[in-house]
Amino acid sequence: MRYPLLKNAVHSIALLSVTLAGGAHALDIQVLALTSDKAVLAIGGGKPRTMKVGQISPDGVKLISADTRAAVIEFAGKRQTLVMGESLSLAQPAGSGSTTLYADSGGHFFATATVNGSSTIRFLVDTGASMVSLGNGEAKRAGLDYTKGERVVLMTANGATTAYKIKLNSVKVGGITLTNVDALVAEGDGLNMGLLGMSFLNRLEMKRDGDTMTLTRRY
Repeated sequence: MRYPLLKNAVHSIALLSVTLAGGAHALDIQVLALTSDKAVLAIGGGKPRTMKVGQISPDGVKLISADTRAAVIEFAGKRQTLVMGESLSLAQPAGSGSTTLYADSGGHFFATATVNGSSTIRFLVDTGASMVSLGNGEAKRAGLDYTKGERVVLMTANGATTAYKIKLNSVKVGGITLTNVDALVAEGDGLNMGLLGMSFLNRLEMKRDGDTMTLTRRY
């Protein structure tokens, strides 16, 4: 497999396996290329992204420093230096009931959630959405039999679309796990991005400080 390379970059490959204690979530980080003040990272199995020193990924991975030999990465408040071929494991306290999200360059907050204990789905944190919402494609990949839910009409930016109201057995974001979460699944192209709405967020305390948002379970 070929990855895009930084101009004049000296390439190095390293793997950082970040395991959050409790066995619920593991985040893989690959350093694919290094140059002065930049690194190409593949995070959580996603597409490679070029990060500058000081930049924070939506997953909360921050690039502290980088040169042609190594990169210093911070995750969950811990820093590690990655060199060629090194494999590390960083842990976050289990059962904390909280998690911290980091804004992307556009100021939006995203969260990777584990739905029903197995399927991983990426959501935009949206306090304007009354419920956790996702498209039918994501729902099918998650194995959700959503057509047995209550049929409703959902108004989107693309107009009215058919949706189904269902219950998710569990939704886990970082150290927070909530059960019996109301959700909407939209048919067609009515919803092109998963939304982490108020059926999840209203059970949390939300504190924002600049580019960080801390979610803490209330009940």
